[in-house]
Amino acid sequence: MRCPGGRVLDLRRPQVMGILNLTPDSFFAGNRIGSQDELLRRAELMLGQGASILDLGGYSSRPGAEDIPADEEKRRVLPAIEAVRQAFPDAFISVDTFRASVAAEAVAAGADILNDISGGQLDAELLPTVGHLQVPYILMHMRGTPQTMPQLTHYDDDLVLELVRYFRDKLAELRSHGISDVVLDPGFGFAKTPAQGHELLRRLPELQILGLPILAGLSRKSMVAKALGLSAEAALPGTVAVNTMALLNGARILRVHDVAEAVQTIQLVSTTYSPVFP
Repeated sequence: MRCPGGRVLDLRRPQVMGILNLTPDSFFAGNRIGSQDELLRRAELMLGQGASILDLGGYSSRPGAEDIPADEEKRRVLPAIEAVRQAFPDAFISVDTFRASVAAEAVAAGADILNDISGGQLDAELLPTVGHLQVPYILMHMRGTPQTMPQLTHYDDDLVLELVRYFRDKLAELRSHGISDVVLDPGFGFAKTPAQGHELLRRLPELQILGLPILAGLSRKSMVAKALGLSAEAALPGTVAVNTMALLNGARILRVHDVAEAVQTIQLVSTTYSPVFP
């Protein structure tokens, strides 16, 4: 993954992306950030624990989340990116947004990577903007919007086959905009039931036919918590279990709330199952 300034993040071995939520209604209360001081403390902790990427987002994408205007999203995320970039100049910073104007201003503020839940479907200017910015792009599968996706979980065709077709078509569109540095995110929990999420996790190796790195965002999600009859706050052990499965099935980035545990999981899997990682 080649980032601005010529810096390269090596995805031949798995990396950890730490989640920094700048929204007041994140589904996991333990990850909500109330001040810039808290943000910088959390960022320092995650980097110290071994996170390679810090993912900052100002728009809640949990199922049924409230829609907010772009100006409010910018108010939340842009000062945070500037502060993290100034405090940690060597960190890789990702901005979690589907809006072209937010993406452009976030990269100007110091973001290296665009993490888009929508695949460019919610803002027609996003993909041309990414092509112009020439930053790595995380392409996720989702149907509808965060407000409507819980009602869009029925798939006429095989779930994984539909994802392969979606990514194939989207990758052609990305290439038309000059976007070539791409990571795939299957979108666990986005227009997918917990049962569909577990099927997708089992069949993650089938997405490797596309030849691109895969990001797994499983941390404390309902497919973990509901399966165990727990709250998100109690779902860390289950998260470690599904992250282990994701690594063994080929994931190269773990997007997590709990960095130390994810780093240890990667270290253990790398040591015990080193043939998994070329």
